[in-house]
This record gives sequence, structure tokens and C-alpha cells, in this order.
Amino acid sequence: MGGWLYEGQHGFRRECSRESQVIVVCQDIADLLDEGVRTDAIIIDFSKFYDLVPHDRLLTKIAATGVDLRVVVWAKEFLLGCSQRVRVNGQLFEEVRVTSRVPQGGVLGPLLFLAYVYVNDIWRNNESNKRLFADECIIHGKIIDSRDIDKVQTYLEKL
Repeated sequence: MGGWLYEGQHGFRRECSRESQVIVVCQDIADLLDEGVRTDAIIIDFSKFYDLVPHDRLLTKIAATGVDLRVVVWAKEFLLGCSQRVRVNGQLFEEVRVTSRVPQGGVLGPLLFLAYVYVNDIWRNNESNKRLFADECIIHGKIIDSRDIDKVQTYLEKL
């Protein structure tokens, strides 16, 4: 996944795990407590995030990472082949094309999910510490005065 993956992302990386994410967060907070500084933490789980990724925007984000154009074309062909149909009370409904959703259950799903970089972009434009595990995020940082609280609130609104 190269150097474009945020260093605070503990998912999809060798020698990283949910446990390593929690250990690093606990150490960060312990360091701030040793300094006698108030710390606020926000825990976010982007529920059903895989289901909400629009294909057109995903492909734009993949292209923006600078990968070979053949990768973008391959991802487009893979995603355009996605369809689904529903069976209710024994009646099978017509098949429809899926225009959003990252396929799960294989190696490609997490890679496409990360390529969409919504979670990978979380670290930008914020001074707080961020530790991620896939689509789960822990944001924490020093609270010295009301400006720090306002920064956190502004960041959450952007997010």
C-alpha cells in the first residue's frame, strides 16, 4: 500500500492490529496525563461504511493516488460488474447494478476501502492525535483552553 497510507492506521498493515492501536492510544493519553494536561478523546466507528462508498468517487480517489492508470481501469471494470438481486417470500426480483458499496469478504475490499481514503484523510488539517483501525477512529488531544475545545468541535463538524 506504499507510503500513502496514514502512519496512524493500524488496520491492513503488517505487525499492526486493533491491540496495537489501543496500546498506542493508552500510551499517548498516559503521556498527556503525566504532563498534567486535560485530554479529550472521541471514538468513531463508521458503521456500514463499506456499503456507502460511491463507485464514481472511489475511482476518482484511486486515480488521485497516482497509481498506474491500468489499476484505475481494472478497478472500474471490477466495480461495474457488481449487481444484486433480492428474494422476498420466494419471489426473485430483477437484478440491478450496484453503484455504491465496496465488496467485502476478499483481499480487494479493504484495499478499495482504503483507496477511497475517507478514513485515510482523517489525519489532515487537525492537530489532535488520530489512531485508526480500518473504519474505526480514536481522536484525542490536549485541551489547554476553550480554543482547543472549539478546534475539536470544528474538526468533528468537518468530519
